[in-house]
Amino acid sequence: MGALFGKQKPKSRVTDHDRAVLQLKQQRDKLKLYQKRIQGTLDKDTELARKLLRDGKKDRARLILRKKKYQEQLLITTDNQLETLEKLTQDLEFASIEAQVINGLKVGNEALKKANAIFSIDEIERIMDETREGVEKQQEIDEMLSGVLSDQDEEDVLSELDEIIKEQKKETEPSPVVLDEEMDELPDEKMDDLPDVPDEEPQDSSAAKKAKIKQPKEKIAVAAS
Repeated sequence: MGALFGKQKPKSRVTDHDRAVLQLKQQRDKLKLYQKRIQGTLDKDTELARKLLRDGKKDRARLILRKKKYQEQLLITTDNQLETLEKLTQDLEFASIEAQVINGLKVGNEALKKANAIFSIDEIERIMDETREGVEKQQEIDEMLSGVLSDQDEEDVLSELDEIIKEQKKETEPSPVVLDEEMDELPDEKMDDLPDVPDEEPQDSSAAKKAKIKQPKEKIAVAAS
């Protein structure tokens, strides 16, 4: 029961490729440590051989130098192995990048196939033919409509169009002002009904009142003489 209702462990995202790269890097690090240890031993053996020679122990110094030579050969071998591991690690990492690129190309190719599957070549050709037929049919209709009217009919249409334009202009223009010559042509009866135009300029109302007040005084002065 516990196994049925227990939580499932999430799947590890670490792939075999990742494990292989990790192991190569670990082996590389071990080789570097081994090289460092050998280099330290070589330095000590050199000092020890010098000390033995100073002490007159030539055979012991020779033995130490033979050991040193062997370790130098091991160091060269280790360098070659380390170079191989470095190259293999880089190849694996680059292979991972290539795999991602190939996977991306695969996904893109599948998407392109699905997009192309929507319309086949025959379907596209059919649509193009229908479009071409529609355009040609519309051109035929336009030619038929343009050929219904004769040249005289076309002139009548243009003339009628000009008349409509003139009428619209007259409606929008302001009414003309009657000139003096037109006033002379009016009937005499209508001219008699018009008020007379004064010859003198109209006076101010206050000046007119003063003139009326002064007029009786002038008449009295004439009578007295």
